[in-house]
Amino acid sequence: MPMSRTIHIHNLDISSQTPLQIKYCDSFLCRLRGLTFRPPLSPTEGLLLVYKQDSRLDTSIHMLGVSFDLAVIWINSTMQVVDKVLAESWHLAYAPKEEAQYILEIHPDRLDEFEIGNKVKFEDI
Repeated sequence: MPMSRTIHIHNLDISSQTPLQIKYCDSFLCRLRGLTFRPPLSPTEGLLLVYKQDSRLDTSIHMLGVSFDLAVIWINSTMQVVDKVLAESWHLAYAPKEEAQYILEIHPDRLDEFEIGNKVKFEDI
């Protein structure tokens, strides 16, 4: 299933050495599939799950069928990081502590490049 486009995500508060090439995923089917039964991510790639509005329930995730750990960063509609977690493979569920509109799923080595409260910017490439 093709994903709509690739973007860069910039943390405006913590500079990243290597840009993240992120697949922008805003359709129901793309979000449903996510990274389930896919190969592990390289340190420069990831997936951004996009929802219509801020929510805790809608932006909860599961790791069933995901055979590798992920750094998961939740971002709200004001482009602020509201939560983050190291999501373990095959774990039942994770929910953000605060409402979010975006879920950034990236390589676990990149988790420390985002902190709660950071502002981020999305840029088409």
